[in-house]
Amino acid sequence: MLGTTSEQGTCPAVYATDRNSYVVQGKIVTDPDALGDVVNLADDETLVEIPKNLARFFSKG
Repeated sequence: MLGTTSEQGTCPAVYATDRNSYVVQGKIVTDPDALGDVVNLADDETLVEIPKNLARFFSKG
C-alpha cells in the first residue's frame, strides 16, 4: 500500500505491485454518462473513481 485518504485505512487507496503497475481501490463507476465517455473498455475491465488528492501517492511507487 502506497497510501490512502481514508481515516479507517480502507477505500480509497493506491498500491504498487511487483508487476511494474499500480492498483487503485475506489468506488466503481456506474454513472451511465461517465461510462459513455469511455471507449474500448474490455469485458475484463472496470473503472474506479478516486479523489484527486490520492494521486500524490503515485510518486511513492
